Amino acid sequence: MGLFDSIKDHFNNAEFSIAPNKKLKTISKDFKSSFNLSLVFYKGNMIADGDLTLAALNKKTTKKIDTTSKDDVKIKGTMKVGDVEDLFENTYGVKVQIKDKSAKTLMDNGLSLGKASRQ
Repeated sequence: MGLFDSIKDHFNNAEFSIAPNKKLKTISKDFKSSFNLSLVFYKGNMIADGDLTLAALNKKTTKKIDTTSKDDVKIKGTMKVGDVEDLFENTYGVKVQIKDKSAKTLMDNGLSLGKASRQ
């Protein structure tokens, strides 16, 4: 079953176009529908209000959030949780954590998104 899961993960991908006016909860919902995992945004060390947009979050934190990034974010099921979190940090300057579907348990950074979604 492990080989089949790995092959399936390779083809499970999603592309996110993140506009400054897109609400965080919408981005999280899209992520959950693609990977069956929760994507949680942070404002500093506090969970950000889902009704905020990236642009609005930028005004509420001391950290510069890049809402004009031209880089396309492509996330695949084979990517490790930690790499996806780093991708958001490096591309947009926003801190995210990936949690289980119920958003209660942090996923291990060493797991692929596919494997994390099956736990």
